[in-house]
Amino acid sequence: MEQVDIFKALSNKTRLQILEWLKDPETSFPEQKANGYANGVCVGQIQAKAGLTQSTVSDYLSVLQRAGFVTSTRMGQWTYYKRNEEAFEHLSTLIKSAL
Repeated sequence: MEQVDIFKALSNKTRLQILEWLKDPETSFPEQKANGYANGVCVGQIQAKAGLTQSTVSDYLSVLQRAGFVTSTRMGQWTYYKRNEEAFEHLSTLIKSAL
């Protein structure tokens, strides 16, 4: 991923908030506890917490996924997202070495 794309993904307040929520999904999305968090958090839960339209949240998640910050798992009609911690390690290395 290009550096510009990575930093564009992080340049939006709501996308940053989503990443923070996904860092601790048990605390941020207690409504999903019954279904567990192994596959991530359902996009519907993220959308409800963000208070935005489903299309806007899906667009934000797509940007984060293209940048490598989240991964998705499709289960039936539902899509679940979770953080890709390796991407944050890469970002840290990028900042230390290139900037």
